[in-house]
Amino acid sequence: MTPTLIVILLNAILCDNFVLSKFMGICPFLGVSKKFDSAVGMGLAVTFVMVCATACTYPIYHGILVPMELTYMKTIAFILIIALFVQLIEMLLKKNIPSLYKALGVYLPLITTNCAVLGVTILNVDNEYNFLQSIVNALGGGLGFALSLVIFSGVRSRVNSADVPEMFKGIPATLVAASIVSVSFMGFSGMFGI
Repeated sequence: MTPTLIVILLNAILCDNFVLSKFMGICPFLGVSKKFDSAVGMGLAVTFVMVCATACTYPIYHGILVPMELTYMKTIAFILIIALFVQLIEMLLKKNIPSLYKALGVYLPLITTNCAVLGVTILNVDNEYNFLQSIVNALGGGLGFALSLVIFSGVRSRVNSADVPEMFKGIPATLVAASIVSVSFMGFSGMFGI
């Protein structure tokens, strides 16, 4: 892997983390992070969808939309491709891992409208990444999403077992913990000259 690809990968995981830096995908971040198993499952599902959607949207954008001067249709085209992969994941999980399918619940079909998944495909176009750079960025974005879910799942379990004042129990304590985790990732922003 070339140094440029390593920088793209680490930047997507740590510095430009979709959840903790760009604040995309907050709904599954807060909804699925209650249990470690659900957090890992959702993180892997989102990573799979990000990489597969990027692998399909890149050639469609550069091979069809750009030559036909239909670049304004990229959002609609990208959402349709993302929806296809989400349906594929949903069918696979329902058949092969029903417990995870049940644990993810409503958040699994919501990957279709997860702005982090759509965001990575659009950012690849906006940053003018080539195909390999786009795949690495999508992989890093998915791994960063999974990392933030897993870390927050651990933090959340500690917060739930802590002696928290009554008025901070539940959502307020969860939001304060999420902001602290987010601030902790800001320290990575100076690592790559960003």
